[in-house]
Amino acid sequence: MPRDFIWPHLRALPYFRSMLRAVEAEFYQGSDLPSPVLDVGAGDGHFASVVLPRAVDVGADPHLPSLREARSRGCYRLLVASDGHRLPFEDSSFASAFSNSVLEHIPGVEGVLKEVGRVLRPGAPFLFTVPNHSFPSSLSISGHLRRWRLHGLARSYEDGFVRISRHHNLFDEQGWGERLEDAGLQVVRTFRYFGPRSLHAMEWGHYFGAPCLLARLIAGRWILAPYRWNLWLTDRIVRRYHDPSPRPDGTYSCYLARKR
Repeated sequence: MPRDFIWPHLRALPYFRSMLRAVEAEFYQGSDLPSPVLDVGAGDGHFASVVLPRAVDVGADPHLPSLREARSRGCYRLLVASDGHRLPFEDSSFASAFSNSVLEHIPGVEGVLKEVGRVLRPGAPFLFTVPNHSFPSSLSISGHLRRWRLHGLARSYEDGFVRISRHHNLFDEQGWGERLEDAGLQVVRTFRYFGPRSLHAMEWGHYFGAPCLLARLIAGRWILAPYRWNLWLTDRIVRRYHDPSPRPDGTYSCYLARKR
């Protein structure tokens, strides 16, 4: 029976983040990530604690409060404070690595890719997910603005949404492929997922999810009442948009690369 990744994310995260994480969780099932494994951008550790069947050997992240939260989850053997540009490990230290929806947020991501390439052993896999170049133009509100011939407002909205999402790297397959090649990594497989319909639901969630931010600021957690009776309607809605299948109009991309 397939694992349900929606509920464990929904009870801990705002629904729009749960939608995406539940889809991405599917990509890790059956993926061969041999130890020692490195998580580039461990964050608060929630994703790894829900998705991976065993503790991750090393998680790297520059945000100390997130690292403390990740430590409390007990899903990493070692956590290090690093933005990925200078990983405190010798060459060829890891047999695999992954990075889930992190690389798009890192200015100068080329340096991080080179570090990942340096610490991976030859042939080691690197699995990562990122939004792609079609993310801005697939947004719901800018689409409506364009239909009303308000092209300037549409571009401003897209730029603003990308900015608040802290997306610095929205590359297509060629863009990531070239950067991976420069880092000594070769793309083995890539596919797009999370179509415009799902993106629209996630986009609106940034506005409807404002109460979750208030709960996080006051109580230190996104969901105050993580129970079925409180989240049953949200659960039903989110499941309508749960589609992990590859699709050409996907606004996110999954990559499997290998160290040469």
